[in-house]
Amino acid sequence: MDFSTDIFLNNLAQTSPAPFLLPIERAEGIYLYTPDGKRYTDLISGIGVSAIGHRHPRVVQAIKDQLDKHLHVMVYGEYIQSASNLLAKKLAEVLPPSLNCSYFVNSGTEANEGALKLAKRVTGRREIISCRKSYHGSTHGSLSVSGNEVKKSAFRPLLPGVRFMEFGNLADLHMISEKTACVIMETIQGDAGVRIPSKQYLQAVRKKCSDTGTILILDEIQCGMGRTGKLFAFEHFDIVPDILTVAKAFGGGLPIGAFIADKKLMETLTYEPMLGHITTFGGNPVCCASALATLNVILDEHLVDEVERKGQLFERYLKHESIKEVRRIGLLFAVDFDTADRVSAIVNEAKAGGVICYWFLSHPYSFRIAPPLTITDDQIRESCEVIVRAIEKTS
Repeated sequence: MDFSTDIFLNNLAQTSPAPFLLPIERAEGIYLYTPDGKRYTDLISGIGVSAIGHRHPRVVQAIKDQLDKHLHVMVYGEYIQSASNLLAKKLAEVLPPSLNCSYFVNSGTEANEGALKLAKRVTGRREIISCRKSYHGSTHGSLSVSGNEVKKSAFRPLLPGVRFMEFGNLADLHMISEKTACVIMETIQGDAGVRIPSKQYLQAVRKKCSDTGTILILDEIQCGMGRTGKLFAFEHFDIVPDILTVAKAFGGGLPIGAFIADKKLMETLTYEPMLGHITTFGGNPVCCASALATLNVILDEHLVDEVERKGQLFERYLKHESIKEVRRIGLLFAVDFDTADRVSAIVNEAKAGGVICYWFLSHPYSFRIAPPLTITDDQIRESCEVIVRAIEKTS
């Protein structure tokens, strides 16, 4: 093994000038372990990925079973493979009838890229409407519809025809018209600091899209898979999107995403042109086996049933006079302070105390908490004690 900081900093591309630099030898449940044996509580689930904890036994077994059969055998969409068949069937069973056809890809940003292409193909339109402060990924198309200009300006030109409305603002819905191919939005804005819309707003968006023939894409890459107290966050709002995108927690720790729609919509990608969307590694059988096992764990262990109660428990323990605001849905939190420097100091102090929380890319005045759904009551209490001490030390 080699946990060299020098190799990490010089031979691996860096995403920021200040990486966390935490060496991880192994992970189990809600815990991460360093080579010297120090244990950290992972309250961010690897940014939403490890929603059922690290290395859940059923997921590990499913991966091993698929490894004994085969790995990659062909590009997506050509061979019939049991792992992808079973995953697609299960998704169709748990989703509304109009979300019956899945296209498996490698990541969340690719899921959104595919969804945007599908919307253009179905409608024949070119205008896209997204929301300010949104985050949909880092590839050119996904970046084009993300609402953070600071992250975008160095990479222009991006996709043309993208317009932005204010998330949650009913007055902006007039922007959606018969010229609009799609509206893409996070059901819950995650990276903006957990922004939760009203039911009235999302239902109005759904109606406006239906009235104008506009495709509604809901991005649940961060907020899906039980995180909000429903299996899918749109269930809170009594609406159904035309296209749903998922990733992160979907794979149980392996890289997989999906865009999901009605078969009648999805089949437009198969002609004029043929191979309208194609991916070599999408639907990888090992990743599909992991995703299916993850979904079955969430359902069989009734993890969603406890999410709201556990979220309330966090709120009970996480009290301090310097907290400006806590925004929460289920087990997804943004905890606000007066400055970004204070948030950074709290995060680093909590890390020193053995608890991993993290800031938001687009809202540095908050730190995030999004623990594995399997976290216990005692683990919640112990973690909050560390965070509250960190808040006090940085006062």
